[in-house]
Amino acid sequence: MTTTGQTKINSLLQKFPPGALYFGSWLNQNGISYSLQRHYRNSQWLMAIDDGVMYRTGEKPTLFSALSCYNSQLGKKLHIGAVPALEMRGLAHYVPLGRQTIVIYSPRGEWFPKWFSEYDWGVDILKKSSEYSEEGISTVNENNFEVAVSLPERAFLESLDLAPKYYNLTDLYQIMEMLNGLRPKLLQQLLEENSSVKVKRLFLYMAEKAGHSWFHDLNMDRIDLGKGKRSNVKNGVYDPKYQITLPRDLAYYE
Repeated sequence: MTTTGQTKINSLLQKFPPGALYFGSWLNQNGISYSLQRHYRNSQWLMAIDDGVMYRTGEKPTLFSALSCYNSQLGKKLHIGAVPALEMRGLAHYVPLGRQTIVIYSPRGEWFPKWFSEYDWGVDILKKSSEYSEEGISTVNENNFEVAVSLPERAFLESLDLAPKYYNLTDLYQIMEMLNGLRPKLLQQLLEENSSVKVKRLFLYMAEKAGHSWFHDLNMDRIDLGKGKRSNVKNGVYDPKYQITLPRDLAYYE
């Protein structure tokens, strides 16, 4: 390995905080050939998670660093959503039973890489295809990595989509009570994009029940709530306005 090669790889590695992932195609584009990469791996200067996915020996990549580097180096658009996104923004505290589950969304039609699913990040991963356009996502700094995370408006709608299988509806309503600062303009766009009648009806029911001022800024005429009744639980309480059956503890929650 030449001094020039050492200088170049050191310069590249310093572009990211400790724990970063480095992708073979990105390194190659930045002057570190595939043969040099093999040399670094053989000399155990770089460790491989999979072909073309490496990290610096002695460091430990995390789910957050992996997402950040995957997106920034390869131009991808995975993001964390639903309740974990609300937690990362300080708007929820959801105590998991067992290992924490992080919900990660990909753009529709884009597949999750095999290495991402098989590596043990210390958490469980629920992989979902995104319902929306790119609106409603920004970054959160996690240990010096900029991670794409749903904004609260999008994250709550994503959470409702996963209820009641993954989240309790009454628990989600308690989160809704804290969401005083949601932006009606963004909500309007997301609600119009959303194809799930269940999600839209539940969201509007909860928002109205919580008494948020932004609820009155929504244009209901532009939100398609479908036709007919929807049942989310067995032996629940029917709400005639939104034509949904709700858990008793949510319907009678005060």
